[in-house]
Amino acid sequence: MPWAPEASASRPGAAGGAGSPSGSNRDWLDRGSRVIPGGVSSPVRSFRSVGGSPYVVASGEGAFVVDVEGRRYLDYVQSWGATLLGHAAPPVVDAVCTAARLGTTFGAPTPGEVLLAEEIVRRVDGCEKVRFVSSGTEAAMTAVRLARGVTGRERVVKFAGCYHGHSDGLLAGGGSGVATLGLPGSAGVPSSAVAATVVAPYNVVPELDERVACVIVEPYAANMGLVPPLPGFLDGLRGACDAAGALLVFDEVITGFRLAYGGAVEVCGVHPDLWCFGKVIGGGLPVGAVGGSAALMDVLAPDGPVYQAGTLSGNPLATAAGLAALRAVDAAAYADLGARVGKFATALAEALGRSGHPVQVPVAGPLVGISFAAEPVTDFDGAQAAAATGLYAPLFHAMLERGIALAPSPYEVLFPGFAHTDADFDRTVALASEVAAELAA
Repeated sequence: MPWAPEASASRPGAAGGAGSPSGSNRDWLDRGSRVIPGGVSSPVRSFRSVGGSPYVVASGEGAFVVDVEGRRYLDYVQSWGATLLGHAAPPVVDAVCTAARLGTTFGAPTPGEVLLAEEIVRRVDGCEKVRFVSSGTEAAMTAVRLARGVTGRERVVKFAGCYHGHSDGLLAGGGSGVATLGLPGSAGVPSSAVAATVVAPYNVVPELDERVACVIVEPYAANMGLVPPLPGFLDGLRGACDAAGALLVFDEVITGFRLAYGGAVEVCGVHPDLWCFGKVIGGGLPVGAVGGSAALMDVLAPDGPVYQAGTLSGNPLATAAGLAALRAVDAAAYADLGARVGKFATALAEALGRSGHPVQVPVAGPLVGISFAAEPVTDFDGAQAAAATGLYAPLFHAMLERGIALAPSPYEVLFPGFAHTDADFDRTVALASEVAAELAA
């Protein structure tokens, strides 16, 4: 393993420093609101579902971020899962600096995209080729278009609470920020855009027919809290798709190379026809990818009739960062992180349980969820009921006051990664015990 996670563990006061932006969080948000809708570039960052005003990050290192007022937070957001190694991880920073000196974008093939594609194909069983795009949203759009082009069908089946980006046809029944803001989908999406989208309950195998082009699913749902697949669900989807002649698409924008070394396939043993990747494969820079068998992927232009393009697709900075992140840790490191996070989740559940409120802390690999529910959440209805208790917001703010940054939404997950130490986990659990006493009162 060429990079030791301990090497990037943050030191008190290490992040921030001379040259960092200063001022108050409120001032920066007000200033941003004059030129950016809501003052944020993505709605869930606005704190609308938890109340209050967001902190504005000036810098980060390892497991920590520092806001413009100099407050330091142990960060479990980690750019919503994009930073596997932690913020400003030396292997990633070095790779980006080296790549930037050679040029930031060319609009031409580069060795970097070939190397990253080879790494993805090597690690994901059944994935033979990938096409790079600039975001997870684009990856899902491309996967759906490819599925429709291959099958000659239009209908797409998705699951309530699963989020596949903000394209018109996939917003229906979405989790993540759509659920956070209480939106049924989005204004501006015409009925015709979702006329061919069918929303089914998660963890229930739907009936498919000859009109269905594909079924797209988060194999481990992480946009309605963390909802693992029930036994037989993913196998059932595979069988139903095979019987109907539809393609099965795994949206692994979150789980890809975070859930395990080889992604969800390594854990569940079910092989989709197409994959959507993002986040981790960019090392913290904007990137996405769609992957699949060579036969399917060659239907994309220029070899096939399904068109997809992007000026910044395969950007050399993003591919360099992603390759550095993926190569920094091996399969044994993933297993060790999963074991450590499993112990952390158990201790966190015990701590929060002292509040007297029923709570679930599901874990899948290094992904952790928090849901105030009496029983494990298995679908979007359960996730919404847990969010409706109103207990997540006071938990969030009480932890934030103590320097622990959770996601500002009950529908998101915690992203402990290789920069988080056991001491970080112990501190989080100890502070959660304090907060549980407050929630009990």
